[in-house]
Amino acid sequence: MKTIKCMMDHLYWADGRILDALEESETKNKDLLKLVRHVAVAERVWLSRVQGKGSAQYSLWEEAEDLTAIRTMFEENAEQYRVYIEGLEESELDEMIAYANQSGVPFRTSVRDILSQVLLHGQYHRGQINRALRIESAEPIQVDYITFARL
Repeated sequence: MKTIKCMMDHLYWADGRILDALEESETKNKDLLKLVRHVAVAERVWLSRVQGKGSAQYSLWEEAEDLTAIRTMFEENAEQYRVYIEGLEESELDEMIAYANQSGVPFRTSVRDILSQVLLHGQYHRGQINRALRIESAEPIQVDYITFARL
């Protein structure tokens, strides 16, 4: 559990850093805003699933224009994940969660694998966002785990 908690702390930190970089860049790139919103919504979708709630109400790829609303979503996600993980026992990591994906296809996945998906999915897209910032001649932000671990 210690590793998962630490990795999730990195996720919260990295989400905030990537938002800071987007704000500083003053980008109006709708694809970038859509992508960062996608990360926030995907975190929310997976949280819903591990909490035993549906996720059909969430749209993963909507347009976004307001970084403030996205930041609020990330902050709410972090708060809810902290509560969820704090109440999670090591033995529950292998519990299988039944859910349907956004297309309605049913799946069963362990809590451990779902949390790993959340962590890796966000890092993948933060890399894409940083690359796009560099292409726009904006400054990408350091979000590597080792940078976080050195704090």
